[in-house]
Amino acid sequence: MAESESAGMKTLITGANGFVGSAVMHALLDSGHEVRVLVRPESDRRNLEKLPIEISEGDLRDTASLKRAVRGCDNLFHVAADYRLWIPDPKVMYEVNIQGTEALMLAAVDAGIKRVVYTSSVAVLGLNPDSSPATEETPSSLNTMIGHYKRSKFLAEQTVQRFIAQHRLPVVIVNPSTPIGPRDIKPTPTGRIVLDTIRDRMPAYVDTGLNVVHVDDVAAGHLLAYEKGVPGQRYILGGENMTLLQILQSIDEITGKTGKRTRLPHQLVLPAAWMMEKIAGITGMEPRATVDGVRMAKKQMYFSSEKAVRELGYRYRPAKEALENAITWFEENNY
Repeated sequence: MAESESAGMKTLITGANGFVGSAVMHALLDSGHEVRVLVRPESDRRNLEKLPIEISEGDLRDTASLKRAVRGCDNLFHVAADYRLWIPDPKVMYEVNIQGTEALMLAAVDAGIKRVVYTSSVAVLGLNPDSSPATEETPSSLNTMIGHYKRSKFLAEQTVQRFIAQHRLPVVIVNPSTPIGPRDIKPTPTGRIVLDTIRDRMPAYVDTGLNVVHVDDVAAGHLLAYEKGVPGQRYILGGENMTLLQILQSIDEITGKTGKRTRLPHQLVLPAAWMMEKIAGITGMEPRATVDGVRMAKKQMYFSSEKAVRELGYRYRPAKEALENAITWFEENNY
């Protein structure tokens, strides 16, 4: 859809103060959308400052606030999610990611929303035993989901699919891989890997792999899904498949550091992560390593974006550029 066609379209976006959401919000503004954002009253709003947006205060666990937020909107981008690999009370994550998504989709149906883009995750997809890149069709099940985040997102996507089938809600699903780049204010678990590396806190690594993508390419993919995506279809928005060691070495190359790292076997890291979680349960401080994170790291989490490239015209830049932009942003913002 051209910018002129987007002019006057009012679009609600959830999670706009977060990492991926803020990138999507900027892409929407640049393409001419009139943007309303749903944010919690107590949320960090640094990513929203000085932008021509309308703020609607609310919470995914507050149905009335969702109905207010969608009223008068043409489109919905549901990007918000509780993304943590460790959480003291998992009930909150399920309430936000599943019940919150269900309540928002119902509000969208009632409000007559014309187009929805739902941000799922590659976390809900299956992985290939031979480590070849997985696709949208790689089989997965709830039983294969490791940890509360993956389980809650798997069930949330199933909820969205139900609304597509039963309510004919025109939802296009996108599955971002591992975004890296600017405005990672929290930061995300992946952003912490970048930070720990430039702070010399990553002397060791485990043998795993990730699909690294620039957060702004993910945002552009959201708009392509809005413009060209087929309702009911899912599209992986990814980038470059890299081992964790390759990621750490790329960061070293960018920052001009040299040195060797020790490869740690998963069975050695697992008890350390378990102990960190026990300490976190007492202190309330998030552990540096989690049991779920180590269990996930046993597999190479590689994905293919070929469907989005072919059907949406999606493009992604080299992972090194995403890492460079992330490092620059962290340095400029005194992280």
